[in-house]
Amino acid sequence: MVSEKATEFTGSCGCGQLTYQMSSPPMFVHCCHCKECQKQTGSAYVLNAIIETERVTWSGKTTSHTLATPSGKGQKITRCAICGTAVFSEYLVRLGKLRYIRVGTLDNPDLCPPDAQIFTSSKQSWVPLNPDILSFENFYKFKEVWPEDAWTRLNAVFGD
Repeated sequence: MVSEKATEFTGSCGCGQLTYQMSSPPMFVHCCHCKECQKQTGSAYVLNAIIETERVTWSGKTTSHTLATPSGKGQKITRCAICGTAVFSEYLVRLGKLRYIRVGTLDNPDLCPPDAQIFTSSKQSWVPLNPDILSFENFYKFKEVWPEDAWTRLNAVFGD
């Protein structure tokens, strides 16, 4: 779980031209093992810190690309226009109201350990699952998994 004592969540792309700041801790952090994340990142999984769109500000030139997702709605990935580092996504099924910050781009990624491991049914066979972190073969129901404060924030974005 994200440290509530943390007051500064800043990050940048690989070259430092694109910087950002989150005005609060994220609501929840996913370690996603889906095939799309594997293909799109070139890695075994991606760590995404989920936060309300209006709580993220950035400075620098960006480009964005819309890529496929299992929902069929797609995701818009925002990247540094200079080095191409993916900094965050907006899953269009969420109407652009949430940003999924790439935890590895944070100045202090230790502030955002994963709360859940998702789509573990498609994880790479050599990747061990941490037994101390919730795991789901596919996805889950937010209300059944998210802490009450995160659920309250999510409801403030989308309504009950």
